[in-house]
Amino acid sequence: MSKNFLYNTIPGRLLLKPLTHPAVSKIAGAFLDTKLSKPVIPYFVKKCGIDVSEYDTDGIETFNQFFRRPLTCGMRPFDTGENVLCAPCDGLLTAYKIEDDLVFPVKQSIYSVSSLLKSRHVAEAYNGGLCLVFRLCVNHYHRYAYAVSGEKTCNRHIDGVLHTVRPVALEVTPVFNENSREYTVIKNREFGRVLQMEVGAMLVGRIKNHLMTSGTVTRGTEKGFFEYGGSTIILLIEPDRLELDNKITEASLSGKETPVIMGQPVGRAL
Repeated sequence: MSKNFLYNTIPGRLLLKPLTHPAVSKIAGAFLDTKLSKPVIPYFVKKCGIDVSEYDTDGIETFNQFFRRPLTCGMRPFDTGENVLCAPCDGLLTAYKIEDDLVFPVKQSIYSVSSLLKSRHVAEAYNGGLCLVFRLCVNHYHRYAYAVSGEKTCNRHIDGVLHTVRPVALEVTPVFNENSREYTVIKNREFGRVLQMEVGAMLVGRIKNHLMTSGTVTRGTEKGFFEYGGSTIILLIEPDRLELDNKITEASLSGKETPVIMGQPVGRAL
């Protein structure tokens, strides 16, 4: 069943409501946690062109175990420079300037920081700053790391209806306002208060963060992982804190996404 059918036809939209209910995501996730899902793995690897040599696949018995597979030791190293901001995940990156609470336009929709966070007070700190959106496709590595070191707040979870993060869905519904999401704010000397958010998607009802409470975290340390589907990670950066890589800036202004891998430098502290 194609995403175009679900979002751009009347029968598809009638099916969409039950499909996007969290209960459906839980049922799908439960199946992918069983050994019955193991035969799906070879097809998934071939279809997505995944290089399994990059990962530790020993002992994998279910599809979800494969989907959240860890990297082989030494893969995706983070730049060691304290003033360097690195990608917290593999994905397709787009950057947006935050002005008057507006984050980014996507097709017919405009998303505000305050609606994304469900807090105007928290959103105000990022006005004039940058919003970095990392869109993960199913072929990407679905574990993610802390983008910066510092003291983090307790995680805040926001429930939502689960929609796909594919571009066709963005034409119809304000996806980032609808999807289940979770965020924390990390206080860092070079980059200020960096907000790092995970956004779920259709068949990704489970955002698995390791540390839910406040505490000290280190850049490059695994923060958590997504289970099956496409997903998104968002970084909000305060104004006058980050000089983004010129190629990423130029691509974003042209409406293009930039492929990045976890640990890759994307900008420097001002």
